[in-house]
Amino acid sequence: GTLRRVSIYVPPGYDRDPQARYPVLYLLHGANLDETAWVRFGRANLIMDSLLADGKTLPFIIVMPLGYAVPPNDPALRDQNTAEFSRDLREDLIPYVEGRYRTRSDRLQRAIIGLSMGAGQALSIGLDRPELFSHVGSFSSGSFRGADLPRDYASLIADPAASNRKLSLFWIGCGTEDPRIEATRSFSKFLTQHGIKNGYGETTGAHTFIVWRKFLADVAPLLFRDTTGR
Repeated sequence: GTLRRVSIYVPPGYDRDPQARYPVLYLLHGANLDETAWVRFGRANLIMDSLLADGKTLPFIIVMPLGYAVPPNDPALRDQNTAEFSRDLREDLIPYVEGRYRTRSDRLQRAIIGLSMGAGQALSIGLDRPELFSHVGSFSSGSFRGADLPRDYASLIADPAASNRKLSLFWIGCGTEDPRIEATRSFSKFLTQHGIKNGYGETTGAHTFIVWRKFLADVAPLLFRDTTGR
C-alpha cells in the first residue's frame, strides 16, 4: 500500500528493435543506501555501456530496487526486511518490470546479485526461489560470519547435482581488506567441499564501491551466456 522506487537500466539500442527481448539482472544495494546507489556510486550504467561497447557482455536490463520493505530505523521490524522485500520483489516488482519492459520472462533469464545487505538478500531469495532465478551473486556479504553453514545451507548441499543444475551461475566475492573476507573464503571452500559449483573473486580493497564496481565488471560477462542461445 505504499509507493516504491526503482532505478532501471536498459542497454543502448533498446528502442531500436521493438521485437528484441532481454534477460534481467536484479541488482541490490547495501545498508543505508537506496535504489540510486548502484548508479551514483557503483557506476553500473557506465560499466555496462563500456562492456557492451567492447563486446565483452551480452545486453541485459538491470533493475535496481529500494531494498527496504520495512522502515530501516525500526529495530522491531528489521528482522522482517528480507522476507518482506522478497514478497515485494516476487509479487510486485517482477510483474511490474515484465509488464512494462521487453524481458525474457523465465528463470534462466533472471539473475539476482547484491552487495553487503543486498548480498544477503540475493543469497536468501535467489537460493530459496530457484523457480525465479538461475544466477545468484554475493558481493561482500556479512551473512557468513558466525553462520552454521551446514544448517543454513542444508537444502543447497543435500543434492549437489540438483543444485548445480538449477544454478547457471553462483558467484561470491569480497575485498581482501574487508573484515568479511575470511568468512567469504570459508563459504566458498564449504561449497566446493560439498560439490556446489561456485565462482569466487577477491580484489584489493575494503567494504567499498571500488571493490563492487570491479566485481560487477567481472561478473556481468558471465551472465546469461548459457541461457540465451547466443
